Amino acid sequence: MSLSKNKKSQIKEYILDKIGDNDDVVDKVQKCFEISATTVYRYLDELIKDGAIKRKKRGKYVLLEKQYNFSYENVGLEEDVIFAKDIRPILLEQNLPTNVMNIWYYAFTEMFNNAIEHSESKRIQCSLFVSRSNINMLIRDQGIGIFKKIKEYYNYETLDDVISELFKGKLTTDSKNHTGEGIFFTSRLMDIFVVVSSKKYFTHDNYKEIVSTLDEDDELNQLMNNEGTVVWMRLANRSHKQIKEVFDMFSDGNNGFNKTSIPMKNVFGNNFPVSRSQARRLYNRFDRFDEVELDFRGVDEIGQAFAHELFVKFASLKPDIKIKVVNAGKEVENMINRVKNTK
Repeated sequence: MSLSKNKKSQIKEYILDKIGDNDDVVDKVQKCFEISATTVYRYLDELIKDGAIKRKKRGKYVLLEKQYNFSYENVGLEEDVIFAKDIRPILLEQNLPTNVMNIWYYAFTEMFNNAIEHSESKRIQCSLFVSRSNINMLIRDQGIGIFKKIKEYYNYETLDDVISELFKGKLTTDSKNHTGEGIFFTSRLMDIFVVVSSKKYFTHDNYKEIVSTLDEDDELNQLMNNEGTVVWMRLANRSHKQIKEVFDMFSDGNNGFNKTSIPMKNVFGNNFPVSRSQARRLYNRFDRFDEVELDFRGVDEIGQAFAHELFVKFASLKPDIKIKVVNAGKEVENMINRVKNTK
């Protein structure tokens, strides 16, 4: 059966999107489109001939990328000028839709400005890795390190406390000139967003996958050990995301940025929250928001003391702040209900 031109294009775009996943791309395409392995391999061969992908090893393929590197002395830099001069022309060559161009403008200018104004680095580097499917961007400096700077400014006990606060948003070391929204919203606009510094990282993305990628990718693993800060961003070239839609998710209209969402798995890593002190650190600065969503995806259980401190004690002290629980498993739900119903 002959496939339509539009169907063939859909299959190729799907292949480009799924290459890089740990799963067998051939099997995945077969199941999605109900086509034979022979047909899938034919499309893979066509993509190889087109210069879009290459065969790495049996059953494994990678996207072919064109790399662009820029290095700037951190003197008198202006992020919008850098974008217009060096970054925008590269993006225009990819015929990106307007929404994707707008996201890259927002993301680059926010993250590059952070490096200019806060890193205390003598130089700032930016690298783009452009493929048919997506664009990866790295912004690097050799400065004090974002987590260390925030820790010193707020006198937090650990770097992990800093990362926990970044998930909430509205965190800045220069409140007169910055809102503290840049990292928060950029992390949600990107398909992948990771900040690496002091051998720690901040990400809203799948915790296990990011850990695995950082461990297995030699270049990214090396970045974990560099001084300063690295921001890694990725966005699909045909993404349907819109800046306004993402901003509206965390606003009820008139009150601006008044909602936040916290991925509990990423905050607590391989541990699970058990203590009152963990709960207190978590609800620090909740009073900056009207609604706080706690996403328990990947968290199998929580301790009684943690649950009581957060869902009973804090809730009674701050009844006007709505705590919304999502993606909680049975054990987590049971513990929350237990402390709420205990008299």
